[in-house]
Amino acid sequence: MQSEAINFDNTEVAFAYKTNTELKRSHFVFSSMSYPWMVKLGTFFTTLALRVKLPIKGLIKKTLFNQFCGGESITDCQTTIQLLGTHNVHTILDYSVEGLKNEDGYNDAKEEALRVVEYAAQSKHIPFCVLKLSALGSTELMTKAQNHEKLSEVEKTKLYYCEQRVTEIAQRVYDRGLMVMIDAEESWFQTYIDGVAQRLMEKFNIERPVVFNTFQLYRHDIADKLKFALALATSEGYYLGAKLVRGAYMEKERARADEMQYQSPIHINKDAVDKDYDESVKLCIENISQVGLCAGTHNEESTKYITGLMEEAGLARNDPRIYFAQLLGMSDHISFTLSDAGYNVAKYVPYGPVEKVLPYLFRRAEENTSIAGQSSREYRLVKQELKRRKRTT
Repeated sequence: MQSEAINFDNTEVAFAYKTNTELKRSHFVFSSMSYPWMVKLGTFFTTLALRVKLPIKGLIKKTLFNQFCGGESITDCQTTIQLLGTHNVHTILDYSVEGLKNEDGYNDAKEEALRVVEYAAQSKHIPFCVLKLSALGSTELMTKAQNHEKLSEVEKTKLYYCEQRVTEIAQRVYDRGLMVMIDAEESWFQTYIDGVAQRLMEKFNIERPVVFNTFQLYRHDIADKLKFALALATSEGYYLGAKLVRGAYMEKERARADEMQYQSPIHINKDAVDKDYDESVKLCIENISQVGLCAGTHNEESTKYITGLMEEAGLARNDPRIYFAQLLGMSDHISFTLSDAGYNVAKYVPYGPVEKVLPYLFRRAEENTSIAGQSSREYRLVKQELKRRKRTT
């Protein structure tokens, strides 16, 4: 099922918010990402250069950083937020800094999240906040809890404080009339995260979807987990907030499974992932009276499939229960085509000091080279728009 009205080939719509200079920067970034060896080499030398304090921050900021990040602070992101907003694209501010892994670092992350909530509450362009539990508590303790290992009283207290931080943020989100997404992470502590998310939904999702858990459909067990989560929400009388993505930790998951000799949680091929993804969005839309859905996808076919499902169900394109989401700097042809057609769209806008968001930027670069055709597709579309502008001037 596909919506005939959606056509992702119009680069004029896709890149209407970018200047020629910005398009040329995108052209350079994605052409570089087309070569995995160049990404690996660039990652190595960038890390080395920063370690020996070579003055390369300006170069990083003008290329990778400006392509994929909104700024170094919340207020730095204002220009990006406004620019996206003029094209009816919402923002999800994402503090992409890996802080100190201790109680002080977790409290700092909580305070930054609360600052984002207060900022979002003053903006009509930021409906969602986002949380990563690994920024708010020890993943080592989450893993132990998931494995039902015995925890000391100190360890139990630390996990209690972690959940209290998350609850405090969710309470603020609820009080300000916003929504919050809890990011999915690695499988060895994801079940713990799922438990936290469920408890938050039971508390805050009574009147409307507020808390959204993330379901990574590249795992072969997640489609069934989504069905169970929906059944539980229905029986207990709260809304299921579901952000559906394919996933982001494939290589790490497979490597750990090989090393520790257990069955990999990852699907055997992409077709199986796509099947589970499409069946899962169908399940959510068929039960939309009980669900808040965010379709996090850079896949054109899935996007067309979802818009077709909405049309068949008689749902308005701007139904407040359904959002599409993509990362800043990627898949603009999907984001801006959808927003131009009247759908709810949000861009993840990462921010943080340049040198501290490098791990995020390196992941973006590596994922673009590993996703089949991602960089070449982005490159082709940017090149097409540059040619079109040249013809029309």
